Amino acid sequence: MAKSALRYTPAGIAVFEGAFVHEGTVSEAGVERKLAFEFSTVALGAIAQALEREPLGALLTLAGFIAPRTRRSTRLVLHITEYEIGS
Repeated sequence: MAKSALRYTPAGIAVFEGAFVHEGTVSEAGVERKLAFEFSTVALGAIAQALEREPLGALLTLAGFIAPRTRRSTRLVLHITEYEIGS
């Protein structure tokens, strides 16, 4: 995990921006496939503040939704709405 400094919107909402790495295997058409990639994330409010306290390199299970970074962007970002430590 890489993270930038916690920032706040003009309305006072905490914003966490970071990058996570996923490594694992999946089965596709009966063939095992190894995956290893980095992806960008954003979280708001209490989740942002909690993620800011997590140490770099922590194993986390993330949940949320994928959306374009901005309205006109083609770059996708995972918006974290919850997470668990471990797994």
